[in-house]
Amino acid sequence: MWNRFIGIVSLVAAALLLFTSCGILSPNTSYETQPTAPRDNNGNEIPVYSDVDLTALDPELFYTDENGRVRYADSSVKIYSGIDISVFQGDVDWDAVKNDGIDFVMLRVGFRGYTQGSLNEDANFRKNCENALRSGLNVGVYFFSQAITAEEAEEEADYVLSLIKDYDIQYPVAYDWETIDYDSARTDGLDNETITQCAVRFCDRIAAAGYTPVIYFNRSLGYFNYDLSLIKDYHFWLAEYKGAPSFIYDYKLWQYSKDGTVNGIDGSVDLNISIQDYSEKESVG
Repeated sequence: MWNRFIGIVSLVAAALLLFTSCGILSPNTSYETQPTAPRDNNGNEIPVYSDVDLTALDPELFYTDENGRVRYADSSVKIYSGIDISVFQGDVDWDAVKNDGIDFVMLRVGFRGYTQGSLNEDANFRKNCENALRSGLNVGVYFFSQAITAEEAEEEADYVLSLIKDYDIQYPVAYDWETIDYDSARTDGLDNETITQCAVRFCDRIAAAGYTPVIYFNRSLGYFNYDLSLIKDYHFWLAEYKGAPSFIYDYKLWQYSKDGTVNGIDGSVDLNISIQDYSEKESVG
């Protein structure tokens, strides 16, 4: 009996040694080890949503060309170069922008004030929109939101629709809700459920009017403020200023620089890419 026991122990030990040497088990493997949640670059645990699509893009395939524009090394993935513009860029030579390889522009159509909450049109929106369209660029818009209720977000959507109704808006209508870090704001301390519901209400209204809504956020807002499972039916516009995005969920637009240069624009401008040609209209939402 003892010799049989020793033989069994020897067989188990040999099997474990084989699994370890083949990389099937590591020397530190424990039967109690559980898969760990993914973490961002700051070590924060990323919320896991089983029903939200992960990005299919490989961060290692992004590269920057000699003009500072992001490209993708897989020719089966078509990307489109874009910028986003507000009154702060001043007067723009839109023909020069078009001739510098820009395919689309996201124009700030307006904003809600972060103290009193008034609705305001971007002072250069109409001029920018008319001239960008005349130059052959695809045009989308974004609204800088400071909504604190879903009703206010719906009001913002209706305001945007009233401003864009006479223009050929092919690219998305973006909801851009942001925290104000440099001053006291009416949105201070707003809970995540309300932040998410505001985005839903805005996007529902925009989609019902026949436009394509997207939700703009940086990694922190996307991971830790929005409930992505509740906005997954809408496209995401990611802001992440680095050589390659690290956001794990699917996004259709990526704002990769706030210090870009484009012919026809004095000073710096935000640079973007789109993974989808929104000029080929597809209903979202």
